Amino acid sequence: MTLVINGSRGTNVVGVADEVSRFPVVELDELPDDLRERVAAVADKSGFVPNVFLALGHRPAELRAFMDYHDAVMERDSGLSKAERELVVVATSGANSCTYCVVAHGAILRIRAKDPRIADDVATNPWTVELDDRRRAIVDLALALAVDPSTFSSDELDAARDAGLTDDEIWDVGAITALFALSNRIAHLTALRPNDEFYLMGRLPRA
Repeated sequence: MTLVINGSRGTNVVGVADEVSRFPVVELDELPDDLRERVAAVADKSGFVPNVFLALGHRPAELRAFMDYHDAVMERDSGLSKAERELVVVATSGANSCTYCVVAHGAILRIRAKDPRIADDVATNPWTVELDDRRRAIVDLALALAVDPSTFSSDELDAARDAGLTDDEIWDVGAITALFALSNRIAHLTALRPNDEFYLMGRLPRA
């Protein structure tokens, strides 16, 4: 089956499995200079351009804002560890049934946690996966805010504090969960397809 889509370079006929987004996508060289440099830096590390940048790139102001907030909550030096931040993303995205974010950030979680199983276990059922007490508290806090935020109360904060999380770390969980509530919904809107490269990352030891 084929589908005609309107891309940034005109109308193309592609297989459904190859479609990156329901909406127009851009090439790296079509991004504004500042965004092209930032995305190219990501591509240099990973070896490919993640599809999210190509999908959001046709609205540069939104891509820039997304990347700024992402870097602010995911790359800061204090608070949660890098692996714990990815754990929040995968748990939130699993609860929201977001394929792109589960696959993409699951790959990063496997690498940063040095565990080839953790991402699949958390994404499949974040409510019952066996985790140590600290990770369990992080996931429970993220789920409480992601799934039913209208009932979120000081009880969830107290439980996280009892598990040893600081207020700074609790804020990290909340900010990351909130950002990926947005990201998950954009991915659903666009039917964003994960890059094939993500699926094998962190599953096998490096040669």
